[in-house]
Formats: sequence, structure tokens, C-alpha cells
Amino acid sequence: MAGERQEDRSAETLTEQQAERMLARMNEVIRAGEEMRRLRTEMIQVFVGFGWTQDRIARLTDMSQPAVSKQVTKFKSEEPPPPVGLALAQYDAPWLEGRLWGLAEEVSETLDDAAHCTRTVDALARGRKRFTPRTVDELRRGLEEDLRLHRGRLSAAHQTAYDEISRALDVPPKGAAAPGAGSPSVRRALAHRIQRDRLLGDA
Repeated sequence: MAGERQEDRSAETLTEQQAERMLARMNEVIRAGEEMRRLRTEMIQVFVGFGWTQDRIARLTDMSQPAVSKQVTKFKSEEPPPPVGLALAQYDAPWLEGRLWGLAEEVSETLDDAAHCTRTVDALARGRKRFTPRTVDELRRGLEEDLRLHRGRLSAAHQTAYDEISRALDVPPKGAAAPGAGSPSVRRALAHRIQRDRLLGDA
């Protein structure tokens, strides 16, 4: 009987370890959401710099027009940032990391998520991992393995893109320009999208 009462009491509460594991996942989701909201705000500023209308920005960001207007009004009170360059051949670390991420995501989808780089790609997309030297190295190692093992399913454009990015990460070209406009998060997001679109155009 005493053993049963002890078991009943233990079933009425969580251990600290159980709570820690449960909350760790929740905190990951919350943190990722906060980071995405910050990135969206920064991207609105980029779109304003492109000369896009508030209605257009509201439609693309799935925000109300008054919410976008509030952000735009706030930006007008600040010093306008320099325009963000969209050329693929830029060599600052965030831009190259974004290109690497876009390439890895494209390889993962091409290989039906069976790619070695898939786990890292998913972790970055869900906010479970951040861009650090370690995660960049994980992406590179996974991509190298996928390119070696799946030459028949991947195009020459995948290999060419990896070679360009990897070489620039190891030894930035002489005379490479200083980091362009935009925060590291914005630059990664833009480079990620542009790299994917370039690969789709080359397919």
C-alpha cells in the first residue's frame, strides 16, 4: 500500500528534468518565432527601400496595412539605410552562409530529404540551430558527402555553387568588398532565396 501511495504521488507532479525537456522545445519555438518577427520587420525596411507600396508589403507579409504603416512611419524617423545589393557574387560571411543554406536546402529537396545535410537544414529552418562556425561546417561536410554520393541526381550547377561558396569561405577573394547593407539575418535570408532561384533557373 505504501508503495502504491508513493507511486500515486509521483504521478501527480513532474520531475524537474521532465519539465526542463518539455520547456526546452517550447522555448525553441518561441525563440524562433521572435527571431522571425524581427527578421520580417527588417525585411519590411528592405522592401521600403525598393520603393514598394505599403499595400504590396502588407499582402506579401500577411500583415494588416495599418501594421505595415506603423513600421514604415517608424523607419521614416530613422536614418535611411543604404540599399541592399542583390548580386549573387558577394563575399561577406553572412551572404556566403545564406548561399550555403540555400544550396543545402535545394540538395535536400532534390534528394527527397535523404541528404546528409537535411538534419542541419531543418534545424536551421526551425530555429533549433543558429549560424555558427560549427553549423556552417556541418552544412559543408553534409553537402560534400551528398555531392560525392549522388552525382547522378544532382546537377553540375550544384557542384559549381558549392565550389564557389566553399572557396570564398576558406579564402575570401582579394579585393572583396566590405559587407554590404543589411543585418546578418537579412543578408542570409536574401542570399538563401537568390541562390535557390539561381539553381532553379539553371536546372
